[in-house]
Amino acid sequence: MSAQVIAFLILLPITLVFIYAGIHEFQRYKSEGKASYGLVYDEESGTTHVSGIADHEDPYDPDDFDPNNYNDPEVKNDIDPQVETEVPKV
Repeated sequence: MSAQVIAFLILLPITLVFIYAGIHEFQRYKSEGKASYGLVYDEESGTTHVSGIADHEDPYDPDDFDPNNYNDPEVKNDIDPQVETEVPKV
């Protein structure tokens, strides 16, 4: 195989994905109009992803993120902060 054929086979799937995404976005634009994209924060998983944002919503601002407020689903806190437990003295 020549180098041109190998390069064509490598670039073909990437090109098809971009063409498909362009057609999909154009169809969305024709039916819904201009869209605003930005970061959306998912509190359950603690991750962000790019998505369409409604006009009345604010986009996620990474500068406002405080990692101390994140609730990790794998870490369970079974201690009730309102109930005081007494430590036995030895």
